[in-house]
Amino acid sequence: MSWGFERGRIYNRRSDIHARFGGQQQGGIITPAKHNVIFIITGAEGLINGYADRQRADGVFEYFGEGQLGDMVMKRGNASIANHSRDGASLLLFRKTQYGLRFEDEYVCEGHHNERAPDQAGEMRDAIVFELRPVSSIVEVVESQPSADLDLAELRRRAFNAANPEPGKTQSISTVFERSRDVRDYVVARAKGHCEGCSQPAPFFRANGLPYLEPHHIRRLSDGGPDDPRFVIGLCPNCHRRVHSGADGTEYNTQLLFTMKAIEVS
Repeated sequence: MSWGFERGRIYNRRSDIHARFGGQQQGGIITPAKHNVIFIITGAEGLINGYADRQRADGVFEYFGEGQLGDMVMKRGNASIANHSRDGASLLLFRKTQYGLRFEDEYVCEGHHNERAPDQAGEMRDAIVFELRPVSSIVEVVESQPSADLDLAELRRRAFNAANPEPGKTQSISTVFERSRDVRDYVVARAKGHCEGCSQPAPFFRANGLPYLEPHHIRRLSDGGPDDPRFVIGLCPNCHRRVHSGADGTEYNTQLLFTMKAIEVS
């Protein structure tokens, strides 16, 4: 689950999103001020306003930005999508159905491109199209095998470079994987074989001999996606599940944020 939403389940926009998180009552991009999450909504009726969201064969979902008339611009909701990973905000996609909003998945924005498309009045304009990859597909690759042949200083350099990509540069999927791996590799190496939550040794070793720990993104209660190493902590599976499924998960996550201030000094 992501933020308590289950894939394929139908939700009510008013009671399940706005009542819990707030955010804009109208439009397809919802950016709650007090929560690190962005809700984006797709649906067939978007074609009326010039939004032609579509699924690519390689697994990327192309999502048209906001702006019904004239050229789309990179501000407000559009900027929040483009910068969600840098800002530590989860990106959740819902699809309109006759019964309500169906939760599709959590995504990471790989990049965006511009293309000519009609606006609500039928006039051709420059439209911003975001290229979104499901978090699950990135996590599966990132969790494969950490690097074991680089020193901590080099891993740290790569991780912080990954957390601050060149502004406006479109990222390929391979680049997104590399950025995620760089952050993960550094966090696991920094932990030195001990959970950074409970301080206990990793419960077992990977096939390559490295201690098994899981990166956790403190600034959002869902896994996946590149993030700032100052907000990613290496946890044993038990502590990781405690954050996501424990009765005190939210409080424990806040505690980990204070722990990180001592672990990763700015």
